[in-house]
Amino acid sequence: MTGQAFFHAPFPIPAVIAVVIHEGKALLVRRANPPDAGLWGFPGGKIDFGETIAEAAVRELLEETGIAGEAQEIITTLDVLVPSGDGGIRQHYILIAVRCRWLTGTPLAGDDALEACWFPTADLDPAVLPMSADVDVIARRAEAMNRRADRT
Repeated sequence: MTGQAFFHAPFPIPAVIAVVIHEGKALLVRRANPPDAGLWGFPGGKIDFGETIAEAAVRELLEETGIAGEAQEIITTLDVLVPSGDGGIRQHYILIAVRCRWLTGTPLAGDDALEACWFPTADLDPAVLPMSADVDVIARRAEAMNRRADRT
């Protein structure tokens, strides 16, 4: 997510995650801010007003990792419900996972990412690597989509 202040909104907030799988590796960042601070996940953040989903994915990818990419198709959507201290919901994000094609660049953490690097998709295991929900599942789905796209 972007470095904007974390605040309570009484409505869902649309955001993107940029899913880049290149040469059998997934590009992940370790998050500095909530939600999921300290966990590994895909680069992403809130969609700015007037920005398309594809534009947001490419922008967030570049801001958080220094990687230039090209947005492809939507992989899936996820609801992220951040609990409040009183048992309610503090925040609700709707994440739109966008498959992105790597164009150029070497991962370098920026914006609100503590680290950015490539992980072999075969090694993504939430029992071993502290990661956001479904990172392994989404990475493998994106990898399969890449294989189908390469055959056409």
